[in-house]
Amino acid sequence: MKTRILCAFLLVLILASCGEYNKILKSRDPELKYTYAKKYFDEQKFGRTTSLLEEILPTYTGSSKEQEILFLLAQAYFYNKDYITSTQYYTRYYNKFPKGEYTQLARYNAAYGLYLDSPDARLDQTSTLKSIQEFQNFLEYYPQSDKAPAAQNYMFELQEKLAYKEFLASRLYFNLGLYLGNNYESCVVTAREALKNYPFSVYAEELQFLIVRARFELASQSIEEKKPVRYRNLMDEHFNYKNMFPTGKYLKESERFYRQALRALGQDIDEATSEAVEVEQVAPADKK
Repeated sequence: MKTRILCAFLLVLILASCGEYNKILKSRDPELKYTYAKKYFDEQKFGRTTSLLEEILPTYTGSSKEQEILFLLAQAYFYNKDYITSTQYYTRYYNKFPKGEYTQLARYNAAYGLYLDSPDARLDQTSTLKSIQEFQNFLEYYPQSDKAPAAQNYMFELQEKLAYKEFLASRLYFNLGLYLGNNYESCVVTAREALKNYPFSVYAEELQFLIVRARFELASQSIEEKKPVRYRNLMDEHFNYKNMFPTGKYLKESERFYRQALRALGQDIDEATSEAVEVEQVAPADKK
């Protein structure tokens, strides 16, 4: 019995609330709508807030209240987890009011909203790229902000996601091998570009070793006339890996590929080692 009474009471409250909101929507008084928009925002009814503010914003454009309405609208969309729309309003705010009361927070939230909207690395990374750009802009404008360390950390995290996406693409090309074309070469090109763009990524070693593996597989599966050049390319990438990661976890495997390349080229490993040492000794003189 008590449960029924409670449910009935809640239903009356909901209907009364909806009735109030519908009356506000039908009102022609923008001040009344503005007052209730702030009230609904405080009550965390963000959908109602955005509906009312979207309606009255044109009325207040150019007025002293436009700045607060724009920011409140962005905040309401942000808390309602519509990060794309919130960023549009944050951007509109800080572009129109570059020295406004809420400009610093608007710039930060524009970036942070896109960070929250950034999807899995396997999906389109438009939000990720935009978020990185917004964080970079924020750091340029507010390098001493107390939010600067967080902005830097979020930006590095997003860059790691982009590096991981490139690693996944490189690995996919490697796994495709020679299926419908030379995917090993595509693997090398993609991995190199990733290393160029994200040289300090945690995936850097994985990317460089993937290049070594791709070079080895391509050389070993090539026709005889192409093998010499491709095995030499493998050897170059082995030394690149060794120089980049002298204690790397794939060093033994890379060395094994290198020795197989030497045997395929008919070279003695001691002879190859002495040649490598000679090149290292000559190189500094050549630079002069």
